[in-house]
Amino acid sequence: MQHQEHHLQHRVGWLRASVLGANDGIVSTASLIIGVAAANSGYTAIVVAGTAGLVAGAISMAAGEYVSVSSQADMESSDLRLEKKAIESDFAAEASELAEIYQQRGVAPELSMEVARQLMAYDALGAHARDEIGISEQSQAQPLTAALSSALSFTVGALLPLCTAYFYRAESLPYVVALFSLIFLAILGAISSYLGGTRIHIGITRVTFWGALAMIATAFIGIALDVAA
Repeated sequence: MQHQEHHLQHRVGWLRASVLGANDGIVSTASLIIGVAAANSGYTAIVVAGTAGLVAGAISMAAGEYVSVSSQADMESSDLRLEKKAIESDFAAEASELAEIYQQRGVAPELSMEVARQLMAYDALGAHARDEIGISEQSQAQPLTAALSSALSFTVGALLPLCTAYFYRAESLPYVVALFSLIFLAILGAISSYLGGTRIHIGITRVTFWGALAMIATAFIGIALDVAA
């Protein structure tokens, strides 16, 4: 009977970007719509503001993710170049360094040195990248993937409250958008918790709390500006 374990680490990159994008899309667009509606703006102004927020937010998310993850990728590349030079200049010293890392993890000195030699004979740079620097295939920065995931998930998230506002035109629009947005956030929290392997109620609580706080804050701003006008 084979023993198999299904780990979730490979989901970290795209899951983080997707959850962040979808959450930001729902919260920022819903808050924008609620704030504009609370100021007694016309229906056209509300829809235009929501649409503009969707476009600007998607581009901003993509650009932000690409720039930040590219910076991470640049640092990883710099570290790998530095490590490659060190291996080429003093292979034996780098093997000893790797062996010391294994010893700190509980491997016997003689065995750790043998493991270090075998791993470095197979893939010296890969061994040091993984065990010394902490760079692996699962955690390695992927700027384009992160940017596309964020932009797409933000767009999908923003479309939910925007479509609600588009199809619902009554005076209670802010309340309806807020209610549906909280439901969307709860679903997102449940999905992200399931994919992340944690308790579903934890994900639901943390996304709905901050989403509700943002919508309440923008509603008060809209009311205050309407009164001031």
